[in-house]
Amino acid sequence: MDFSTVSSNLLYAAFIIYLVATFFFGGTIRDKKRKKAGIAGKIGITLTIIGFLTQIGYFITRWIASGHAPVSNLFEFTTFFGMMLVLAFIVMYFIYRINVLGLFALPIALLIIAFASMFPSEISPLVPSLQSHWLYIHVTTASLGQAVLSVSFVAGLIFLIRQIDQGQKSKHTFWLEFVIYMLATALAFIIISSSFNAMNYQVTFEAPIQEQPTEVTYKMPAIAGPTDGKLITEGMSPLFEVPQWMRGQDAAIKFNTMIWSFLGGLVLYWLARLILRKRIGAAIQPLLRKANPELVDEISYRAVAIGFPIFTLGALIFAMIWAQQAWDRFWGWDPKEVWALITFFFYAAYLHLRLSRGWQGTKSAWLAVGGFAIIMFNLLAVNLIISGLHSYA
Repeated sequence: MDFSTVSSNLLYAAFIIYLVATFFFGGTIRDKKRKKAGIAGKIGITLTIIGFLTQIGYFITRWIASGHAPVSNLFEFTTFFGMMLVLAFIVMYFIYRINVLGLFALPIALLIIAFASMFPSEISPLVPSLQSHWLYIHVTTASLGQAVLSVSFVAGLIFLIRQIDQGQKSKHTFWLEFVIYMLATALAFIIISSSFNAMNYQVTFEAPIQEQPTEVTYKMPAIAGPTDGKLITEGMSPLFEVPQWMRGQDAAIKFNTMIWSFLGGLVLYWLARLILRKRIGAAIQPLLRKANPELVDEISYRAVAIGFPIFTLGALIFAMIWAQQAWDRFWGWDPKEVWALITFFFYAAYLHLRLSRGWQGTKSAWLAVGGFAIIMFNLLAVNLIISGLHSYA
């Protein structure tokens, strides 16, 4: 049996099941009859559990195929992170029995899993630095902690859409729309990357990197070309070149991808605005009338109260133990270590402000949104852009 193929098929199946479950959770907020809404919610959570078990099957079969826990590269880690987010949602659902949480949590998990597909998914042996049982302990607990903290963002977003006064423009409506735009940007990145990959689009430049002529291959049209780059294959000429300080081999490619993502996000966002003829938050708000804001606020806080110690254990304590064994020092100011510490201090401040200063409701919800932004920066920018000991992922 080809366990690699089986694991891929199981991941696709889980993705589809989560997508279908999302539609059923959507039915719970549109159906005015409580009985029908209850049935839709039960179907939604049942499908979510089936999807989660299917993704567990993916995890096990990929482990068998690779011979190690599938959390060693960005594809594996990001899919595991999405799976843990679904698990965190399931746990919160059975504690609070709130269907609207699934309508927002599952799409975020779907975005994360779909984003993972942008990275190479081939199974490869572990590099020597990762051949330790601490890989499983550190990465899985850190990912679980981040996933539970992400549920706080989901609840905080629901609270903000439900409570912010959409009758007039304000800084709250602006930043809420900005958060929605950033989600549209993530979706645009997935759509654009998948489309050009399906077309096998490639264009190659020759550019001087470290004073050596080097071929730089783009997998989407070059809006921003490499510094002093010369187009050597057929394709669209770049509109401009990246500045000198982006002379690294992948820097121009990543910057070009970022431009495509933001432009695609603008298209998706304004297309939605044209269709809805109002701010997206204002269009969603009436659908959340049945959501209890106090309960949603409680969920956001509880997610941080649960996720913070798990994250601290996995991302800091276990990480320092492994670093001491691997590099003979428990702390080295590596970018990943620094941003894990920033995340720790941020959520510590969240709990302090919530418990000691009475920051509940809107203030607490905005903090949850900010915390998720830090988690995403840690996942994307620190891994993909900033060089460090964790760049192997």
